[in-house]
Amino acid sequence: MTYRITRRFADLGYSWLEKLGGGVVTVLIRNIRLPFSVPALLIVVLAGCSGVGPQSWEIKNRITDPDGSTPYVSIKVTPRVAKVVERAAPRLVGEFRDRRRPADLRFGIGDILSVTIFEAGAGGLFVAEGATNRAGNFITIPSQAVDDQGNISIPYAGNIRSAGRTKIEVQNAIVEALKNRAIEPQVVVSVISQQTSLVTVAGDVRSPSRIPALAAGERILDTITRAGGTAAPGADEWIILERGGRRALSPYGALLYEPANNIWTHQGDTIYVYREPQTFLTFGALGAQRQIPFEAWRISLAEAIAKAGGLNDAQADPTSVFLYRGETREIVEAMGFDTSRFAGPIIPVVYNINLKDPSAQFVTTAFEMRNKDVIYVANSASIELQKFRSFMATVYGTATDPMNAATQFYTLKNLVAGTGAVSVLSTPVSVAAPP
Repeated sequence: MTYRITRRFADLGYSWLEKLGGGVVTVLIRNIRLPFSVPALLIVVLAGCSGVGPQSWEIKNRITDPDGSTPYVSIKVTPRVAKVVERAAPRLVGEFRDRRRPADLRFGIGDILSVTIFEAGAGGLFVAEGATNRAGNFITIPSQAVDDQGNISIPYAGNIRSAGRTKIEVQNAIVEALKNRAIEPQVVVSVISQQTSLVTVAGDVRSPSRIPALAAGERILDTITRAGGTAAPGADEWIILERGGRRALSPYGALLYEPANNIWTHQGDTIYVYREPQTFLTFGALGAQRQIPFEAWRISLAEAIAKAGGLNDAQADPTSVFLYRGETREIVEAMGFDTSRFAGPIIPVVYNINLKDPSAQFVTTAFEMRNKDVIYVANSASIELQKFRSFMATVYGTATDPMNAATQFYTLKNLVAGTGAVSVLSTPVSVAAPP
């Protein structure tokens, strides 16, 4: 990866080299003439020592490419930040906070109803065949659908409004219409075929279908079970619930292990189940640099680092563990950061975790990973110095190897000629000051 280094950072690097690697620089300058200026050398060195990713100071100070890199927000992970992230985790209950059971079912156009009318005495308005000698009387009207005007027809009562009404409301309306004609009428309305109070369950379930909502009410898991259950293991399954123009996303496991997330199903809901194995990426000074599956419906940052093999003891800087993620504008603002310079609803965020802080272990355990997160661990300063020293040794060797080869050639030549040992003097080459 190539980085553009400004003169200011080259000067900064030169000061750092004077403090940490002055001995090497002195030897180099005393013995060879550099064909380039010291700032130019520093640009090469700083770029060559960057490893597999950016330096920690580049991330923390939000250094961006002058020709337009993606801006981001650098956030240090604290217990407060972890709490905000936890509240923003994808859950159904986070979007639909009303925990009351659904309202009573209401009839709609196309529902097929059965109506039975009872009277308190024989010889009333509704006389069933063979029922003349009974103390009471009842009759069941042939089943009928709620028409396109929202009505059903009852003899001697006319059209009774049914669409948008509950079972009790329709029964009371029929009694009111018959009370002056029938003998103390009572009415029972039953649903023969429910066509409007339905719940749609689609996607990765065994029996995708539109199923009737239950008058007694049921939870999301119950509804999915009536559709045959999920077709794949729950760890890789996700749930999308759409209700009244609103939509929420949740891992299927959250319905199982977090009871508050298993909310009530409402008539008209659409439940979509789909399979998406969750993964995260690891780069830098970790035990593994690859794509790693969650293999669970939820894992913490601490578990993710462990799955990657942990930090490389000989290479990693434990104060510079970074997690790359896109967060919604609302979440970033809830953490107290200004998002006015960003366009769009998703803000690029780089979280920084200092694992040298003992309390950070608790924070990483509570910090929940998201699908497609990227974990990057920067190299420690000692590793960068080691890379620099190796680089300088290579440069020095490139300059002195021809001289050593020539010395060995003349020594061998004199020995072959029989002149014995020979002393070769080398005069240090001065370094020209940069123009």
